[in-house]
Amino acid sequence: MHGSELSTSVREALSSDAQRIASLGLQLGYEIPVAHVQRFMETLRESEALFVAVVPRAGVIGWVSIAESHTLTASARAEIHGLVVEDEFRGHGIGRALVAAAEAWARRRGCTALRLLSNVIRERAHDFYRDLGYDVLKTEHVFQKTL
Repeated sequence: MHGSELSTSVREALSSDAQRIASLGLQLGYEIPVAHVQRFMETLRESEALFVAVVPRAGVIGWVSIAESHTLTASARAEIHGLVVEDEFRGHGIGRALVAAAEAWARRRGCTALRLLSNVIRERAHDFYRDLGYDVLKTEHVFQKTL
């Protein structure tokens, strides 16, 4: 099944997609409560978007979360905050379609670049992004303090 294109549509997420969005998070290694997804979707600002990939008979099989980012040190850019495609549907162009939707959204908003972070252990994801024309800018440590 890998390698061929599937009939996939990409659209903005609907509240009825929350359960599938949450369950797909597990494939990234994140346990996302459905209530969190619902709150996130209810409070999406104009500078954020959540797109889902849908295939016939299977329903929602992937998503991408994106936000516009304005900082003092950089021009307007967008950042992918999460991208996942269900394991059994990988290799069919679905991730490409989701990234293309994110890129189009960012361009419409006047962003000059699209950026994302990818864990150093996700080598398959790194190859995927390189194939799409993304370059590694830097390696950095992520610091966090629980508040």
